[in-house]
Amino acid sequence: MKYVDGFVVAVPAANKEAYREMAAKAAPLFKEFGATRVVECWAEDVPDGKLTDFRMAVKAEEGEEVVFSWIEYPSKEVRDEANKKLMSDPRMKEWGDSMPFDGKRMIYGGFMPLLDE
Repeated sequence: MKYVDGFVVAVPAANKEAYREMAAKAAPLFKEFGATRVVECWAEDVPDGKLTDFRMAVKAEEGEEVVFSWIEYPSKEVRDEANKKLMSDPRMKEWGDSMPFDGKRMIYGGFMPLLDE
């Protein structure tokens, strides 16, 4: 059964192209290790909530936008193995501390689809 990793992160608007470039470099690595689909979405219509919202979830600051992303795998086992390989792959270490966003405010998790139409 499919498995999905989901991510939400705040990215400075000025870093949009740097983020897109980083994602474009990372996507083939995820696919090399088993991902079937990698999707990166830049906020366009993200309303402010009263109790919570995407911006609050990642503590987005003035001048930052929200990115909503997911990576699909054929199974949780494939995803777990891919994550092990990715964490030890030297190509992933190339970015080091030069990520175009604050990774401490990223939220992420693994999800088992309930409906996929």
